[in-house]
Amino acid sequence: MQTAPEQKNILGLQLPTDPRWVDLASISLEAILTDHAWCEQKAATSCISLITRYSEKAQLVAELSPIVTEEWGHFRLVLAELQKRNLKLGRQRRDLYVNKLIEFQQKGGNEDDRFLDKLLIFALIEARSCERFKRLSEGLEDPYLKQFYRRFMESEAGHYHLFIELAETYMDKETVRRRWKEWLDFESSLMASSEVRGDRIH
Repeated sequence: MQTAPEQKNILGLQLPTDPRWVDLASISLEAILTDHAWCEQKAATSCISLITRYSEKAQLVAELSPIVTEEWGHFRLVLAELQKRNLKLGRQRRDLYVNKLIEFQQKGGNEDDRFLDKLLIFALIEARSCERFKRLSEGLEDPYLKQFYRRFMESEAGHYHLFIELAETYMDKETVRRRWKEWLDFESSLMASSEVRGDRIH
């Protein structure tokens, strides 16, 4: 169980990663790199799905098209890191964190509300990934991996901002802020009740 922080975390996240997570990740390097690789793969395919679903939204298509290439490039970078260390890419596993976020998405009702939730869940995943990569860049002992994850941290921060900006492009800003607060509250409760595991990015 994680305890509430004294201060807000980066990117608006209300609960920081438990410090034990980095220690566990450092002794589960093959597992964490494998999970990271699949996270990048899913990010690329998810952006493709958004483009396909909302192809009439020209700015979304224009902004997300290069992100697809970037995320796939990240997958290749993590795969290369596994190979360099003579580690194997394991099988993709269920992402319980993301599945719980999906359960919180609005399923019926207004199409605009569902669209907003799709953008905000992407923003939240990128924000939490950024926070986790920051922890790795500061907490791992391997100097190369510290820099490796520093670069990923900076990239995820940019993606988080992009999804928020897209939401505010297509929706009223006050509506976006109100729903984003609800997402942050839900994610905080999810993190507080989640097991600390070092073999997952989320």
